Amino acid sequence: MRHHRLGPDGPQIPAFCLGTMTWGRQTPLEDAHRQIDMALEHGLNFLDTAEMYPVNPVRADTLGGTEEVIGAWNAKGGRDRLVIATKVTGEGSAVIDGGAPLIDAARLRAAVEASLTRLQTDRIDVFQLHWPNRGSYHFRRNWSYRPPTDRTAAHAHIREVLTEAAALIAEGKIGQIALSNETAWGLAQWCAIAEAEGLPRIASVQNEYSLLCRIFDTDMAEACAMESVPLLAFSPLGTGLLTGKYAGDVVPDGSRREKNPDLGGRITPRVFDAVAAYLGLARDWGLDPVLMALAWHRTRPFVSIPILGATTSDQLARQLPAADLTLDPALVAALDQVHRAHPQPY
Repeated sequence: MRHHRLGPDGPQIPAFCLGTMTWGRQTPLEDAHRQIDMALEHGLNFLDTAEMYPVNPVRADTLGGTEEVIGAWNAKGGRDRLVIATKVTGEGSAVIDGGAPLIDAARLRAAVEASLTRLQTDRIDVFQLHWPNRGSYHFRRNWSYRPPTDRTAAHAHIREVLTEAAALIAEGKIGQIALSNETAWGLAQWCAIAEAEGLPRIASVQNEYSLLCRIFDTDMAEACAMESVPLLAFSPLGTGLLTGKYAGDVVPDGSRREKNPDLGGRITPRVFDAVAAYLGLARDWGLDPVLMALAWHRTRPFVSIPILGATTSDQLARQLPAADLTLDPALVAALDQVHRAHPQPY
């Protein structure tokens, strides 16, 4: 499996990341541990989690449950075989009673300490801000997005968080600081302030990116390419839409859609036409659409590392062969034509 450097002096990470957000709810502990073992057998040692996981639904009484599942695996030995990324929840989330507070230095440190305990480790390799304090246009909020205007407050927040991150890095509690659900302007500010003031560089940004969701392709793509910041691409299969299991607008038993009928706003009048077009291309080229959708990330003109989401180890087994698949340039061109015909299905 190909590898990339995470941050200027960070660890080497594989071209795929193992997602964990169903662990501890839809995915029982035993199967989650089986997924870690399977991933390691294929050279995939990079895990992404968050304090607000598990999801479907997010609830205060299960805060940190997924980290605890990973911590139970770590307790058996082998923590040094993994690169672990987790996140501090952004403002307003119901995973914290009364709504999660703004992320400041104290909140960052408290979240790091709590995640270290749940993960049963003394170091988190990558610590991410789940979404910006100033808000975000992600998760379908782009349709009504109103950009913030308080530049002074945004810069003060960045300095405060990076300064505390520097202290946490010096203490050995985290290795890198990173972002999620960020914008091009936001990423540019984090990078510029870090460089100007000798503070930690941003190691990565985790945003949604798939054949069905290509908002990242313009300004964010340029920002990440110019700043050498890898993308950790969440929902690379469009929350299962690109597998074909929802084709025909069906709701399979036990699926994410059974618990979340509109898949976070992804079910629209346009989406199944787009899905059908991608499934048709996969059929024409004799490919599993799952493998095609994941391998496509390695064709991008910037580093895009898809986060594999599997409720079961059987689903993970279906995805892992994508690491060895190289798409024909003619197929990549055809995928771009489908994108032009179905540019923003949700």
